[in-house]
Amino acid sequence: MPMLKDPSRKYRKFPAMNLPNRQWPARTLDVAPRWLSTDLRDGNQSLPDPMTFEEKKVYFRKLCDLGFKEIEVSFPSASQIDFDFTRFAVETAPDDVYIQVLSPCRPELIKRTIESLKGAKKAIVHIYLATSDCFRNVVFGLSKEESLELATSCAKLVRSLTKDDPEMAATEWLFEFSPETFSDTNPDYVLEVCEAVKQAWSPTEEQPIIFNLPATVEMSTPNTYADQIEYFSTRISNRETVCISLHPHNDRGCAVAAAELGQLAGADRIEGCLFGNGERTGNVDLVTLALNLYTQGIYPNLDFSDINSVIDIVEKSNKIPVHPRAPYGGQLVVCAFSGSHQDAIKKGFKQHEESKSEIWEMPYLPLDPQDIGRTYEAIIRVNSQSGKGGASWIILRNLELDLPRGLQIAFSRVVQQETENVQRELHNDEIIQLFRSQYHVYETPKKEDVELVDYTQLNASKNSRVLEVILSVKGATVESKGEGNGPISAFTDALRKAFGCNLVVKKYQEHSLGKDSDSKAVSYIECGVTGPSGVVQDIWGVGIHEDVSQASFLSLISVINSAIEKKILT
Repeated sequence: MPMLKDPSRKYRKFPAMNLPNRQWPARTLDVAPRWLSTDLRDGNQSLPDPMTFEEKKVYFRKLCDLGFKEIEVSFPSASQIDFDFTRFAVETAPDDVYIQVLSPCRPELIKRTIESLKGAKKAIVHIYLATSDCFRNVVFGLSKEESLELATSCAKLVRSLTKDDPEMAATEWLFEFSPETFSDTNPDYVLEVCEAVKQAWSPTEEQPIIFNLPATVEMSTPNTYADQIEYFSTRISNRETVCISLHPHNDRGCAVAAAELGQLAGADRIEGCLFGNGERTGNVDLVTLALNLYTQGIYPNLDFSDINSVIDIVEKSNKIPVHPRAPYGGQLVVCAFSGSHQDAIKKGFKQHEESKSEIWEMPYLPLDPQDIGRTYEAIIRVNSQSGKGGASWIILRNLELDLPRGLQIAFSRVVQQETENVQRELHNDEIIQLFRSQYHVYETPKKEDVELVDYTQLNASKNSRVLEVILSVKGATVESKGEGNGPISAFTDALRKAFGCNLVVKKYQEHSLGKDSDSKAVSYIECGVTGPSGVVQDIWGVGIHEDVSQASFLSLISVINSAIEKKILT
């Protein structure tokens, strides 16, 4: 069946809120919310292959290490495994971590749920009841009055079994109620139910009741969800005794935006999963939310300094890979393949290092990869789409060679040709080897290469230098004498005579490797080379040595070796 030309015949537009004096658009996010990880409950129930007991233990410990203080660990009445894992969490959780469990509004399941929490230091009992007309009529067959009575009686039951029970006095109890399908429920009916539940629980400012206002199914744009949150937040009584928690799902792909706008609208707490796992299109991604705050200068109270270890546990436990383009966590999000992106990043790093500023201001990189445990080597990767910036960045980061623009362009052509030959991106070590081979930059020269054996300055005056040069050419010793107005021109003249070629220096540049007095010098020379056949070609050479003059001589030898390799010279 094809898509409808007039989908309005089948689908109704979600109604906007009448909130003429909304305040949230003028606010900013300035503090981190309370976080609840529901990876082990909502996330786990969505997996084709739910986590094993051991996998849940590893995941739970990781959540604690990251800094989560509220963790929803299970649905204890659902299975013995969930019940047993709750017992593990109760017995091993750090003293400052709340163990949260979930139950529907069914008395027998609530009793089993609370039983699993006996002996906990800090516990949150979370019960839920769908309140929308669709769910009440289609799924449960309950009237508004019946739903209100059920929610109230279950809240009273939780209270009698927890904070009112002397045997449970050693536990610090919090209570959470979810009007499930909140975003599709009449907002005044939600308030009516929550007021009744709040009265049944009797929260305090020190221990507020948690009202979870979930987008169980994301049905509207994020601004409408924010309006719903502000409507509730400004109308619930005794707001100081209420913690508003959001549980956005991602059916429309807007969960992160909905969570952020919902916080502007008054929410205090966010529930979600690492990298957005969950039913259908998933829960809101807590990694993205936390690092979004971080890049705005707000510490999120969650530590993703070693994001790769988090990814490893999430992927192993969920058996679902983190998407390569997932914000912050994806393997490709800190990588640039495009030539223009690479060039901008390279220039940005150079300026950042020169300015020594603490402020991170970098083209295409809103977050310093090192802050989440990633290296700069992964930022630029080279394929056939890459320009001069990519390969030169890799050479700079690995060999400390700051290639002149002309050499960057020349080498990028070599790299692009190689990527097309192998039909894939080139790894860093392959690019480094390609550079060494192309410009004959080796610790030990290859046997077939021309090698500088020695040189002697015979005389030097203000405008004249004479050099005697000894070369090794294919194993034979060749001596040549050159004259010029400086060392480079004299050495160039000696090479002209030795190889019977016309050698014209067009560009010369040098810099030191390192900053200490013992550092080496690197020289870059571009020469126009004309061989016996009359063919003229511009060739770059690279030379590295402790002595600046000898580095320039070696760069000229590099030109000669490349000319021989290209068969311009014999």
